[in-house]
Amino acid sequence: MNRLYYGDNLAVLRLHIPDSTVDLVYLDPPFKSDQDYNVLFTGRDGDLSPAQIHAFEDTWRWDQAAAAAFQEVVEAGGAPSEMMQAFRKFLGDNDMLAYLSMMAPRLIELRRVLKATGSIYLHCDTTASHYLKLLMDSVFGPENFRNEISWRRSNPKSLAKRNFPNCRDVILRYSRSEDWKFNPVFGDHDPEYVRKAYRYTDDDGRRYRLLPLLNPNDNRPNLTYEFLGVTRVWRWTRERMERAYEDGIVVQLKPGAVPQYKKYLDDSRGRTITDDWDDIGQVAGNEALGYPTQKPQALLERIINASTEPGDVVLDPFCGCGTTVAAAQALDRDWIGIDITHLAISLIRNRLRDLYPESPDVEVVGEPTTLEGAVELAAEDPYQFQWWALDLVGARPADQRKGADKGVDGRIYFHDPDSAETHQIVISVKAGKLKAEHIRDLRGVVEREEAEIGVLISLDSPSKKMRAEAASAGFYRSPWGDHPRMQLVTVEELLGGQALDAPPARQVGRTFKRARKGKHKSRLQVSLPFGEE
Repeated sequence: MNRLYYGDNLAVLRLHIPDSTVDLVYLDPPFKSDQDYNVLFTGRDGDLSPAQIHAFEDTWRWDQAAAAAFQEVVEAGGAPSEMMQAFRKFLGDNDMLAYLSMMAPRLIELRRVLKATGSIYLHCDTTASHYLKLLMDSVFGPENFRNEISWRRSNPKSLAKRNFPNCRDVILRYSRSEDWKFNPVFGDHDPEYVRKAYRYTDDDGRRYRLLPLLNPNDNRPNLTYEFLGVTRVWRWTRERMERAYEDGIVVQLKPGAVPQYKKYLDDSRGRTITDDWDDIGQVAGNEALGYPTQKPQALLERIINASTEPGDVVLDPFCGCGTTVAAAQALDRDWIGIDITHLAISLIRNRLRDLYPESPDVEVVGEPTTLEGAVELAAEDPYQFQWWALDLVGARPADQRKGADKGVDGRIYFHDPDSAETHQIVISVKAGKLKAEHIRDLRGVVEREEAEIGVLISLDSPSKKMRAEAASAGFYRSPWGDHPRMQLVTVEELLGGQALDAPPARQVGRTFKRARKGKHKSRLQVSLPFGEE
């Protein structure tokens, strides 16, 4: 079941995910904020497919794609249609309506794929949460609203001068039906609470607190009796009370005092987790991969534990850097991840390699597998082609931002076995016609970056003169042998199985860090070819 899809999640959901097959949906769609995020939305003129746009300044525009999405939902009828019409009447044709118009058909599809016992968690911020809640009411039914969870981050997003700084996100939780799956979640007790509440200790060292045995209902004749010289309306029957007293669970601190019962700390399941999540901070330390919207894995593990069982299916249609996938894998759940950018797909695949190095690699459904597919991708979006090509050789993107590569599209790092010194391979990707100046430029980049090897990946085949110029750069000698310092390799050769002539790489890119190795033994499966179910 474990599958990673590249493409527009709306198309993937409609083509590949059957009805009622998913136990849990978590989605963290792009917010209407001030960051640059990888998203699925169309270009401003509406001419390109939404699946071809890899990033934009995270604002929204009412354009052809948004208008078409709005029209599709309205013409389908039902509560979502009425809600979208109300939004348009209230908001007008503005950026927020564009956002809601793109979200509506996706939420409708996500409801379709959920099982009757399934749940959906929509992660958003306070800018749009109230609109999204109304939209989800129309899609899932207001009777299936379960929680508005507040996740309080450790730090505010900004130091606002004229407003209170925002330090929380909203997670809207809905079920598919009245028969939803839920497992209560508990956290660690606060140490100060433990100190004050569990004040007593048994001879064997077990800490406990004393709790009342009185019944809040004073009209219970069958539970009214005398015990240890005290007549009250008790919570328990006489038989249970006497048995607990014999077991040492019920105590009387002094003659005539109302008996109480012991609740041991080690029998407590912990602090009840409410809808105010203030115990999970931002991503930090070794977990941080450098992805701008990354969420802490503990957050996803809580959600997955609450609404699924081992073996259930978890779906993330905006899977980004793959935290949902990683959490599901660690908790022995099956998963489906969808993302619109090869940047995210590459990061997720490398993250899984790092976490579960002994597991088979994940094949991505929807990525090019032929030269013709690669040519088509390069024509549609050169940046998506660049990230896909880098992933063919296991490289990490050098920088997410357009136009900021300075001649380096990707990097691979490696170490000699007898040295702690880090060495690197710099990679340039060319989707257009290959020119001799590209080889000379790469040679200059290798010298500037003090790299051991430079690689040029191209669609176009290098000429003999180009290959001769690359060969003139000589060799880099490593403990594994001599490797050409300048290497020219085509996409067709890589698809045919050719590998780089280079030392074994410890793939740690500058843009994204290496994920920590997972404790759980993966049962990753290779996905089915595109179109097969």
